[in-house]
Amino acid sequence: MPIDQVQLNFNPQALLALNFVLAFVMFGVALDLKIADFKAALKTPKALLIGMVSHHILFPALTFLFILAIKPHPSIGLGMLLVSSCPAGHISNFFTYRAHGNAALSVSISTLSTLGALVMTPINVSFWGSLDPGMKAILKDFSLDPLRMLVEVAILLGLPLFLGLFISHRWPALAARALKPMRVFSLVVFGVFVTGALLANWKFFLEYGQFVVGVVLLHNAGALALGYGFSKAAGLAERDCRAVSFETGIQNSGLGLVLIFNFFGGLGGMAIVTAWWGVWHIFAGMALSTFWMKRNPGVSQTSAEVKS
Repeated sequence: MPIDQVQLNFNPQALLALNFVLAFVMFGVALDLKIADFKAALKTPKALLIGMVSHHILFPALTFLFILAIKPHPSIGLGMLLVSSCPAGHISNFFTYRAHGNAALSVSISTLSTLGALVMTPINVSFWGSLDPGMKAILKDFSLDPLRMLVEVAILLGLPLFLGLFISHRWPALAARALKPMRVFSLVVFGVFVTGALLANWKFFLEYGQFVVGVVLLHNAGALALGYGFSKAAGLAERDCRAVSFETGIQNSGLGLVLIFNFFGGLGGMAIVTAWWGVWHIFAGMALSTFWMKRNPGVSQTSAEVKS
């Protein structure tokens, strides 16, 4: 069976559960955010802007060029494009901290990229996808409505983030007590859910993995290199460059899977490449953060401190 015709085993009840799990994870992340985080981000506007441009503009554009170069199956290409259009994954903050990067900048970019995704995810998927005949045909077949996707992303990400921020601001002591157990529990639940979904569709990954393993490896490596190279060329400090690298290369693949099942009927190529990205970027992030944690950034200041 061609990969574009594969429909993963995922019933409506499992999809509803995934929606709740993803929202729960985002709520747990938001409990660790404070209004002060946003104020701190404004103190380094250059680094923040570079991180946002790298994540929401350059990476989707690079992804489209990569798709044109390797010419994958249309659904694989659209899956790559969707992944590149998702906000930063929350584990990017952990990798940045582990790599002696600017963790505060990482949190700020993650938060703003999530808010920006409310608009940029549907725009990027619609714009870049429509430029390729194969991907455009898929978008047409499934009648992708950018406005509906915006609403979907707002519910999945915006609402949990707002609630988490409200609680952390209104009841900081409660948020502090709940933070660690909430984060651990949400990540465990998400991990169990993703593992179960992988096992339920393991035969598809064995049969079609050859089409996506190498592609995802190169795609992810390109994203990490893009974030680091672009920020380095822009004159950011080493710690900031490491943060931007992870914020560009670690994507919220959980959101990508939800959107694929909600808008594209769980289309095989899209789902397989997105699921494998969710597995691979953890290994890549651990490897890169291990490499950097053994190498002192050299200059301890952030870009803002260097300016002053």
